[in-house]
Amino acid sequence: MIFFTCLCSDGGGFSSILSSFSKLFFIAGVSSNSVGNKIYINLNETFPCVRLLNATHQIGCQSSFAGDVGVVHLLESEENLDWVLGSGPNPPYMVILESTLFTRPIMMKLKHGSQRVAGVVVVEPTTNPPDGFSPHTSCPNENTGVYSESYGPSYAHCNVTVWNPLGTGLSYEEFDFPIFSMKDSNDTEVLRRCYREHNRAVNGSTPQYPLCAMQLFSHMSAVRDTATCMRRSEIPFSLTPEEVCDPLGDENVWASTKPLNNTAKGHKEGESVVIAAAKMDSRSFFFDVAPGADGTATGLVALLAAANALRNATAELNRTILYTFFHGETFDYIGSSRMVYDMENNQFALDLDNVHSILEVGQVALGSNSRLWLHSDPVSRRNSSVNVEKLASNLHLAAAGLNISLEEPNVTQPLPPSSLQRFLRARPIPGVVIENHQASFTNKYYQSIFDNAESLQLNYSPNLTAEEQLEFVTDAAKNLTEVATAVARGLYLQAGGHPAGMNAVQADSRLVRPMLYTFLVRGKNSWSEQLRGQSSDGDVSSFSSEDRPTNFYIGVHQQMSEPRFMVQTILANLTGTIVNVTKENCQKQKEDEEDVRNKHLYYYQWVQGPLRPNSTERDSFCVRSGVRRFAAKSPAFVLREYTS
Repeated sequence: MIFFTCLCSDGGGFSSILSSFSKLFFIAGVSSNSVGNKIYINLNETFPCVRLLNATHQIGCQSSFAGDVGVVHLLESEENLDWVLGSGPNPPYMVILESTLFTRPIMMKLKHGSQRVAGVVVVEPTTNPPDGFSPHTSCPNENTGVYSESYGPSYAHCNVTVWNPLGTGLSYEEFDFPIFSMKDSNDTEVLRRCYREHNRAVNGSTPQYPLCAMQLFSHMSAVRDTATCMRRSEIPFSLTPEEVCDPLGDENVWASTKPLNNTAKGHKEGESVVIAAAKMDSRSFFFDVAPGADGTATGLVALLAAANALRNATAELNRTILYTFFHGETFDYIGSSRMVYDMENNQFALDLDNVHSILEVGQVALGSNSRLWLHSDPVSRRNSSVNVEKLASNLHLAAAGLNISLEEPNVTQPLPPSSLQRFLRARPIPGVVIENHQASFTNKYYQSIFDNAESLQLNYSPNLTAEEQLEFVTDAAKNLTEVATAVARGLYLQAGGHPAGMNAVQADSRLVRPMLYTFLVRGKNSWSEQLRGQSSDGDVSSFSSEDRPTNFYIGVHQQMSEPRFMVQTILANLTGTIVNVTKENCQKQKEDEEDVRNKHLYYYQWVQGPLRPNSTERDSFCVRSGVRRFAAKSPAFVLREYTS
């Protein structure tokens, strides 16, 4: 299967093409009905590194058009590299790397000796590396945030704080050979055994044919940069038009605590909103493996639980809370940059003049000290009209009596990577980002395959069934419930709620528990199944068809990603109300045959509902909520400015 993706941000972007197909073959006689089956063994659970393009260059990996073939070599130590890069008599080699050797120094040596390297397969370990691993850069999104030569230049390029000190930058290197990840399973043992029996040099001897070899396919058609790729896709006189790249993108999700007319775009007179934001995407070095446990899921779950905690308290507020979940933030803030662009150009239900303040929930997995940090922008705080102190004060008050503490860094430092930076590029707005780190990330696995349930110590007894695991309240769920309560109470106060009513706002661990399980352990379960919606054509949309965690990768804009559908569905169920509407009218976005108004104010979803006792039938119903979606696609594709 060939798959194309492209990412652009503010005039620039990335393109990739992948073929998630890999084969191992070795010369050996086996019983089979075909020649192909005699020499090929297909490998399962393989994940490729893919090519991405931006405004100026390309990164990632690719194979040749027909795939690449090399003699299997199991790299047992860094000293053993000489066999691959110099002394080995049978190049090119297909290098099998144990995860401990998947380091920048080794990968750069392989890159620079690529004429003797056909490809690399990284064996994914069964447990996380204790010292951490992050293939992202040490300064995420450094060129697309607010800090620059014209705004807080002393804070630009992580001059003050290196946010991701473990970042190797491997995800932003270009490799001209394919690189795949494999689960450490029976397939990897086949590789190791074949290498030991046929390819390994013993006592200085040269291995003799037949030798084990491997073939990897991950061909990329897009080359050079986004402008080149888009131009080739848009050639008007081609007899056989071919899309060689597509923008990375999907849709952002938002909901408001009071109905907002989504048809009437632009400024809403008299409307003042507090934006409560979280991101809903992640990535790793390998395509389609983006667990994002602390990097994404903790903030996501905390804000969803906070929204539910506030559902019955919004009548007391004199400001509207706008829950906003941004997609594509990993790639130069795709989602938030599009929201700012739409607000500036009257393409959103509100404009920037309606924004009172912003509270963003980032990485909030609690450590042993149960401490979170309130980060703000030191540049905009110099403006007397930017009242960050009030927002911080409300959050401190909100945490009183809870088993967490909220503190502000005692040194002047910039904002960590956050969606708030994109708003500050447009204008000074009071804003705070809640994180679990004072300075550098405490997340040792940022944007990697290891930012998973294990990294949060989301542990379940092996004796529990899947249903019992779903019902079990882990320590991680208890801690995140406290965080969600603090966020909800802080938003309540910031939106004008009276402190006397604050303690009635309480997040529910019985909701945090299944959300964590659904996002990080098993997407398909009894809780998620009852939230499934049904479209007008009868199709039932599911969170995941597999027993696996959510893939938080954004994908291409023509396809709905898992996190976007999941957030949209969960948010509607947690903040909406059940209405007595027929299935047909619900799916047509109206409450009765005469209703032509409510579709502008509400979103209606027919929900599958829980199973009836001792039955396979379900009690389905219609949910009315303020949930909406809007494009999470870089403004560069609107402006057609791919090179700036």
